[in-house]
Order: sequence, then structure tokens, then C-alpha cells
Amino acid sequence: MEVQKRPVTNKRAVLVMAIFLICFVILIGRIIMIQTTKEIGGHDLKQMAEQRWTSKNVLEGNRGTIFDRDGSPLAQEITSYTMFAVLDKGQNRYVKDPRETAEILSPYINMSIENLERLLSSDRFQVELGAAAKNMSHEKMKAIKEYDLPGIEFKEEPRRYYPKQTYASHVIGYTERDMEKSRMGLELSLDEILRAEHGSVVYQRDRKGIRLPDPKETVEAPKNGQNVYLTLDSNIQTALEQVMTKVEEDYDPERLIAIVADPKTGQILAMSNRPSFNPNQYEDITNFINFGISYRFEPGSTMKIFTLAAAIEEGVYNGNEQFQSGTYRIGNRIVSDHNQGRGWGQISYNEGMQRSSNVAFSKIANEKLGTDRVYDYLGKFGFTEVTGIDLPNEATSLIAAKNASNAISTAFGQATAVTPIQQVQAATAIANKGKMMKPYVIDRIVDQETGKVVEKNEPTEVGQPITEATAKEVIDILETVVTSSAGTGTPYFIEGFDVIGKTGTAQVPNPNGGYLRGHGKNIFSFLGMAPKDDPRVIVYVAVDQPKLKETESGSAPVSQIFNTVMKHSLQYLNINPGYQEMVESEEIGFELKAYKGKAVETVKNELESEGLQVIVLGDGNKVEGQQPVAGRYVIDNEKVVLVTNGDSYTMPNIEGWSFRDVMKLSKALDLNMNIFGTGFVTSQSVSAGSPIRIEEHITVELELPNYEGVLDEVDLEEVINEEQ
Repeated sequence: MEVQKRPVTNKRAVLVMAIFLICFVILIGRIIMIQTTKEIGGHDLKQMAEQRWTSKNVLEGNRGTIFDRDGSPLAQEITSYTMFAVLDKGQNRYVKDPRETAEILSPYINMSIENLERLLSSDRFQVELGAAAKNMSHEKMKAIKEYDLPGIEFKEEPRRYYPKQTYASHVIGYTERDMEKSRMGLELSLDEILRAEHGSVVYQRDRKGIRLPDPKETVEAPKNGQNVYLTLDSNIQTALEQVMTKVEEDYDPERLIAIVADPKTGQILAMSNRPSFNPNQYEDITNFINFGISYRFEPGSTMKIFTLAAAIEEGVYNGNEQFQSGTYRIGNRIVSDHNQGRGWGQISYNEGMQRSSNVAFSKIANEKLGTDRVYDYLGKFGFTEVTGIDLPNEATSLIAAKNASNAISTAFGQATAVTPIQQVQAATAIANKGKMMKPYVIDRIVDQETGKVVEKNEPTEVGQPITEATAKEVIDILETVVTSSAGTGTPYFIEGFDVIGKTGTAQVPNPNGGYLRGHGKNIFSFLGMAPKDDPRVIVYVAVDQPKLKETESGSAPVSQIFNTVMKHSLQYLNINPGYQEMVESEEIGFELKAYKGKAVETVKNELESEGLQVIVLGDGNKVEGQQPVAGRYVIDNEKVVLVTNGDSYTMPNIEGWSFRDVMKLSKALDLNMNIFGTGFVTSQSVSAGSPIRIEEHITVELELPNYEGVLDEVDLEEVINEEQ
């Protein structure tokens, strides 16, 4: 019997077949499209596969280091350590005894035992242990590791570190610890130069993460930041920081400002402010302003230096000419001298300078120079524009509107506001035979990898406002400000050194109008240089509103800073009282070579054969450093310090050493030397034979020998050589 197919069955079969064909076509089309485009849902399949089988590791570059002039690091990248605890019991090492672990770790991370135990007992895979467990030093990490605590692990992280703590902090500035952001100072302004560019390494691996035999490794090398060498001298800077800290503690001023400069080159040897800060603890900063650069104020009588120079240069100054001190009327205005207008009767203009008479300089500005020339010399001495020093945020001056009254006020230091660095730049013209030098703090920029100098700053003359003859006459007059019994600068007299300079007492504007009144409500300053015949150092110090005793004058805190730093700087530069500095040359000695890496005994024998005294520091067998450095000349019987590659150093007996030899030791181990007196060492705070560390603080006292009788020329020459 023949079965008849129903039409509806045929239709269903056709429909199923059609659906199947459509799905097949779609599937084949999708496969073809995927093969062609290699994408699904906008995701690149090839890229996904490469990501699954490819590993990429970051190769970190190093941020450039900031050094002082002698190569001692001021800001550097170091490895720090973050401690964490593994709590997962499925791991090989985990915290098994939270209480015991907490008791051991508590003193190291400043966390109570109870809180730490609670943290270590939590139900987590792993935990970090608070802020104090981050950015640990290698020494602290090593001390904790010695306990071999199960589950306590460390990870390495780079961070920025400032080894000299509160040291020129407003100059250097700081970065955040991870160096991702630079916040102020040179760290900010030179960020593009200092910042590193990270590299990477890309390779192929299997599903277990094991590198394949032919990994097709691609390496993009990191680019390290460049190193920066400053003109700052750590010996002078350290002395400045120490005395400023003491003055801040004793007098609690609103602010302190100090700048030390080389007038021949414009190099800044030291610069500091108070309030200051430790860049390693930047969360505690209260003052972000570098007052020496970014703070302008009416300078007071230090401006009289430049008014005097202008009058001498223009041929209108006669120091012996007499005038009536006390008060001076110009129209409806009366200018008074600082002794409440009493004055000192009829005195000479030279005495007027010594006594810092406002009347004298009002008459010079109004009757001898005139308004136009007063303002002309403001420009010539650089007060009308920024110095261009290579530090960020330099403030502009605020020159009073040009008229006769403002010219008079500006001539003795009021009405016009200028910055400390402008005054220092202007003073270089006095100290440098009329040539004004641009101040700078960056000596050179060096490629970290090759050691090649990328950029080198050179001394730059930015004008010659006065002649050499004028500069000499100004210096002669400034000397009397310090040496004359009538001089306001007598507190700045330093026995044995010919110091010259000018005091300043600036008025502080009152927010409610006028100026602040009262004992100590001024900015007291001194702008000085030495030695007189050939100034090698300029020191500017300003103390704003110190808390003075009723019997104290404003010169008390200023002279404490100025005298300490000036004397220390001159001794450090080997400028001894009454003696001429010895010039090193081939004619007077033996040229030192570079001895780094050579056997200590070989070098010692070689130097001793040349008649030199060799001081060896450390118990290593190779030379790691030397003082003086290669290329310097030394004379017969002079000391040469060799630093070995040993791990420990012993303090030598330095009794009888000269200042120059003490500085060799200081530089060799980067010691923080407090040196008092002049001549030869009579005592040392660290006794001979005691262990010493790099950057250790040491106090040394020197005294001149008591020479009896009269020395002939030959004997005196021998004494000078021995001193130097």
C-alpha cells in the first residue's frame, strides 16, 4: 500500500533545510569575516592572543642626582623597602604567631602591639602594615629580616632621598617620595632634565608563565635622568645652616635670609632661609618661599653702598665735605637721621656713611646726583630687572615712581623694594673692580651614563656700572664702616680679617598702614665682603623682626650669622689672617695623579718617596678616594689623604694639623666639620683611634702658635708655608 506524503510535511522539511542553510551561511560568513578582520565584538583577537602569551616588564630608569660642587649627593634616588604580611595559610610562609610578630615589629613601625596583632589576625590574603612600614631604609629592613619572621616580606621600591636633610632645602626643593611629582626648587625647574624615562622588556611565555626557548625578546632600554652639579659648597653651606638654626632658636624671627657668593664668578656658595624644612619630611613644610630669591622688601641702608658708588662715579662726592646732620628739609618733607633726628652736628660725608646718616644720602641724591642719575644707577646696578639666576620664582623689584621725593628715599633704602639676590649681584661690582657678575647656582649638567658634560655654566659679566677706581674708593670707605669707632658696622669686625660692608635697618610695612613700630620691629641686615684688598666672599644676612632683649640691638643676631660664616668661609678658602694665599703651580710642588683603584701600599710608597705625608683611612687594600684630588700640586712634607675601599674608618690624630689639612680630611669622608679658631688644631671632639662614619659631625679647635720675638723674612716665609 503506497504511503502518500502530506504537503505539510514537505513544507516543514523545506523550512528546516532553509533554516539550516541560512545558519550555515551565517556561520561560514562569520568565520570568513573573523579570519579576515581578526576581530570579535571590537576586540582584536591577535592582540588578545599576544597578550595571553606575552609578558612585558618595566625597566625603570634612575632619576638624576643633584650634587654639590665637590660631587657629594644632595638629592638622589635610592632603594627603599615596603614591609607587608602574608596571612594566607595556603602559602609556604605566613604569619603563624600574630602576637609574637606584633611584639617584635611594634618598635620598628610605631604601631601598638594590640593594633598590630589585630591587623595580623585579620582574614585577608596579605596586609600592609601602615605608613611607617613604607619607605624603609636598607638598614631597618635588614634589622627586621634578621628575626626571620614567617610571613613578613619586603618589596623594593625606588624613592627620592635627601642625605643632608635640612640643607639648602629651598634651593634643591623636593619630589614626592615615588618621584612621580616634583614640587619646588631645582627638583621642579629641572624636572625634565632630572626625570628618567622607563623602558621595557617584552618576551613570549607559555601558559605557566615560563619563558619560551625562542622568546622573541624585545628590549626598550630605559633612559636615566641627567645629573646636576651645583656651585654650593657643602662646607660653607653646613656652617651656614648650623648657625642659622641657632639664631632661629635664640631669637625666633619672622624669617632669616642668608646668601654667600663668589664675587669673581657670581657662583652661589651657600643659600638658606628660615623657616626651613627637611625635604625627606615634606608633609611638615610651613614655608615654601625661597626668601633670598622670591621676597622683595625695602632694603634699608645697605642701598647706600650703591648711592655712594654712583656719586663717586659721577665725580660729585667729596668725602671730606661737611654737612649738618640731624634733619634735612625738602619742600614740605623732613628727613631725619636714625637717632631721632638729633644727628651728630657738622660732620663729613665719610662720617655720614660710617654713621649711616639718612640726611647725608638725601643731600647726595637731591643736591649732587639728582633724580635722573639716581634712577639711572638703579638700572646700571641691576635693580630694575631680575638677575636671571637659575632658580625658579625669582621676584621682580618694585621701583618707586620716578620723582625727587622717591629718589631721596630710594637713595637711603626706602620706597623701592628689591630682593636679596639683586643686592648680592650689585655688590659683585664693588668687589670685582666694577664688573657686575650674574649669580648662578648650577655649575654643570652631566649625562648619567656617559659622564659627558651636557651643559656648563660659565661666569657671566652683566654690566660695569662703575670703574675699578670707583670700586676701590667705595671699598676704602666701607672699611671704615667696620673699623671706625663711629661706624655702625663695628659688630662685624673679625680679628685678623679685613671685613668691609654696610648695615641695614629696613622698616616693615604695617598691614593697617604706615610701618611697624617698636624694639626689633625691623629687618636688620648686613652686606659685607672680605678680604678688603681682593674680596673673595660676599655674605648677605637679613633677620626679620627678631625677639631682642631690651639691651640688644638688631646687629646681635645678624653678626652672629655673618661673622661665623665669613670667618669660616675665609679659613676654608685658605685665606689666613695676615698671610697671602699660596697659589698652586708646577713650580712649587708635585702634581698628584688619579689613584682610585690602585693598591694602597703602592700609592703610599710612591707618595712618600716624593717627601709627602700619607694618611690612610680605612682597612681596604685599594684606593677609593683621595684629597687633594688629581691634578692638584702639593709641596714637600704636605699631607695627602687616601680613602680605601674598607668598611670602617678610624679617626687619625689631627693635633697640630693646619686648617688646610683638616679640610682634606673633611672632604675625604664628607664630614660635617665645626671649626673654631685659626692656625693649628689643638683639640678634636672625636679622639684619635675612635671609629668615624661618613658625614659624621666633628668639632675641631685651632689656635695660632705664640711666636715670640721678631721673625726675619726667611722665618716668616717658613711660618706661612707651614700654616698653609
